[in-house]
Amino acid sequence: MAIDVLDEQACTGCEICVKICPEDVIYMRENEKKAYVRYPEDCVACFACEFFCPVECIQISKDRAYELPFPY
Repeated sequence: MAIDVLDEQACTGCEICVKICPEDVIYMRENEKKAYVRYPEDCVACFACEFFCPVECIQISKDRAYELPFPY
């Protein structure tokens, strides 16, 4: 899995990661307003969620869950 850490305790529920994820991997728990990884196998390690998270609660590994098709 490309997403090493998504710290739900540190998550503020801003939804930036949900909106910015190009592969629709991250979702919000509606009752708690916390982000969680719903489809880890679809993560392409683009680092957008990690880069834009204002509280730095997401850490991505350099290993993709699957290879991107050419030319992405």
